[in-house]
Amino acid sequence: MSSSDLTISDRIQRKLDELTRAERQLAHSILENYPASGLGPLTALAKGANVSAPTVARMVQKLGYKGYPEFQAELREELKAKAKNPIAKHDAWAEGAPSGHMLNRFTDAVIENIRQTLGQIDPDQFDTACQMVAEPRSRVYIVGGRITHTLAEYLFLHMQVIRPEVVHIQSTSNGWPHYLLDVKEGDVFVIFDLRRYENNTLKLAEMAHKKGAKLILFTDQWRSPVDRLTDITFSGRIVVPSAWDSNVTSLLLIESMISTVQNLCWGDTKDRAEALEDMFDQTMLFRKFT
Repeated sequence: MSSSDLTISDRIQRKLDELTRAERQLAHSILENYPASGLGPLTALAKGANVSAPTVARMVQKLGYKGYPEFQAELREELKAKAKNPIAKHDAWAEGAPSGHMLNRFTDAVIENIRQTLGQIDPDQFDTACQMVAEPRSRVYIVGGRITHTLAEYLFLHMQVIRPEVVHIQSTSNGWPHYLLDVKEGDVFVIFDLRRYENNTLKLAEMAHKKGAKLILFTDQWRSPVDRLTDITFSGRIVVPSAWDSNVTSLLLIESMISTVQNLCWGDTKDRAEALEDMFDQTMLFRKFT
């Protein structure tokens, strides 16, 4: 991935191990309210992170910027992109739409999203997330938002077969706090929150985190505010020539997780799948051709 493809959050994550203690303190402060945290004066950012102004200047240069104004200008551009609604997104790509059929243009954008997304995912971290979801002693809670509930439901339907103790939280319902009653320390929440980020999702994550649950987040390149609470975050690229964002990279990661967790649980999964097929036969839900 070229440096021009990276968000400031990406740059910070890549450089964390190279930063001094004070610079890491500043980096975490920026990420807590990213990208809005760096929009004020340099002195305000330094004060908020309890570091010196020279520390801010040094870290900004380590991230590849000539100075704080350049760093701040890119933050503003990210904030604009993060806040776009469907109409604004449509206008942004329609004005400079290249020639060629939409199928080709859309596919090219999706392939680039996949390439960039996979380029920044740590395979070991992905394996750890799958092991967390496969852990039989933990209950798994899956939650999405207004649009991402479709991704959550897709993962939930598969996980229901793969393992027991899986709960789909209907986050758009006023009854979602009820699901938190039985959460215990070590339970796992798989959360979907892509722009536009939802207040209910953040509140649910905060309450689950407070109860000792482990959080896995699927989000976009700008990262949901839930990111500051998570054990593992997967940031997928979502921009395509459309008024709506693409969920293809999220779906790729979901299906990869389903396959991995299925293999980890295969002994029990096989028995569960056979029992389910037997019930399907009894209900005659599906047509038989033999």
